[in-house]
Amino acid sequence: MNTCYIICAGDADKIEIQKEPGDLIIAADNGLTHCRKNGIVPDLVLGDFDSLGYVPDGRNVLTLPVAKDDTDTSFAVKSAMEKGYRRFILFGAAGGKRPEHTYANMALLAFIAKNGAQGFMDCGGYTITAITDSEIRFPENLQGDVSVFSFDDRSDGVTEEGLLYSLTDAVMVNSMVTGISNSFTGQESRISVKKGTLLVYFAGKPSDATVLKNAKTEK
Repeated sequence: MNTCYIICAGDADKIEIQKEPGDLIIAADNGLTHCRKNGIVPDLVLGDFDSLGYVPDGRNVLTLPVAKDDTDTSFAVKSAMEKGYRRFILFGAAGGKRPEHTYANMALLAFIAKNGAQGFMDCGGYTITAITDSEIRFPENLQGDVSVFSFDDRSDGVTEEGLLYSLTDAVMVNSMVTGISNSFTGQESRISVKKGTLLVYFAGKPSDATVLKNAKTEK
């Protein structure tokens, strides 16, 4: 599965991308600064460039209007989806001067999951992802925290196995935080939801997780 990498304008120290043939790298607005600092050449640069402060030159530059319904990152995701990309890794998608964009990007993860694709926010030492009517699996020997939240009003059939605290066929709602601060135990683990969308925070990289096909895409 080809991957679309999107570099955003939030906090990002060292960004490493192992680009494979068919992968796509998009710099969203001031994400271009992160690209340049890390020696990354984007295939596409897009945005209204309010945070970058100027409109860059180049044939691969797409200037967006300031007044629009999507964020620059959301526009990047939807554009890549139209090209057939179903796996997304976002860098610089958390922190920064605009904390509301962190929430917007988490909502974007839910949008990606609800459309049967995979999305991850690579935040350095931890990753945020979302699953809808689906399951995420982790290999053994992982260490650190895992937290799970319902992004929908209600998520049914939530199961957590192989973690410090287990859960079986439970209900989670978005007004409760009972899924925070679980932990890996060094054994294989999984988190699943029968109906609903979960946000999953875990210590590790996107490559540490395997997301099973969303039920909407299974034949």
